[in-house]
Amino acid sequence: MPLYDLLFKPENSLVVQSRHARMGVEAINGDGFGLGWYGAMGTPGIFRSTEPAWNDRNLLEIATQSVADRVFAHIRASTGTAIQQTNCHPFRHGRWLWMHNGAIADFHEVKRDLALAVLPSLFPDIEGSTDSELFFFLALTFGLEQDPPRAVAAAVGLIEEVGRRHGVQHPIQMTVATTDGETTWVFRYSSEGRSRSLFHTVDISTLREQYPDNPVIHELSDDARLVVSEPLGSLIGAWEEVPESTCLVLRGGRLASHDFSPTRARAMA
Repeated sequence: MPLYDLLFKPENSLVVQSRHARMGVEAINGDGFGLGWYGAMGTPGIFRSTEPAWNDRNLLEIATQSVADRVFAHIRASTGTAIQQTNCHPFRHGRWLWMHNGAIADFHEVKRDLALAVLPSLFPDIEGSTDSELFFFLALTFGLEQDPPRAVAAAVGLIEEVGRRHGVQHPIQMTVATTDGETTWVFRYSSEGRSRSLFHTVDISTLREQYPDNPVIHELSDDARLVVSEPLGSLIGAWEEVPESTCLVLRGGRLASHDFSPTRARAMA
């Protein structure tokens, strides 16, 4: 699918949301953006910028000319860390991409304890200073490449354990997406039980039956799925909210939903 059709064309596109988010904590997400996609190489490509998404001509050029089957896109509103390219999502390690909406609460207080939990072999690959990237490397430490739901549950469990040891009432707020290029895992969870918004599209065949005269729907492939912080349009019946404490697993056109809760686990060797 052309990236332009995802990033610019919808009535509530990601570029529109960068300036006028309706459901986020911040209405303006102008502290950078990033794209991750899978093309001809063995590892995904990434393009990240500290420019606001609505003001970056390179993004428009890339989106107009590029087509990809699996795309991650993120707009950033900093929660306190520096505005720099290495702090923009998505983050990459090998074939894996990761992006996170939300925050680790009181990150400056818990950062050292969490950083020391990252495997020494992984630690040198951390490039930026965000809680989101450290969260990614904690998940890698707990075995993201072998079992993503278990690894993310263990990483969240550690974040909550460390946070509460430091007197943090609600240590984490998160919607997270990660992929190896074949399967995508998406998580919605917060310690408070009031997580950031998250939605997914319904099955395309269902929408084609409901809207037989809508040309946009008929242009989409049979296995097209979108997972977004806010619906990209107002088409009735097109979007379903992801419940609290849920993990979605998307492979091809198939979507499965599972309960999600933090656990305690040992790091992978």
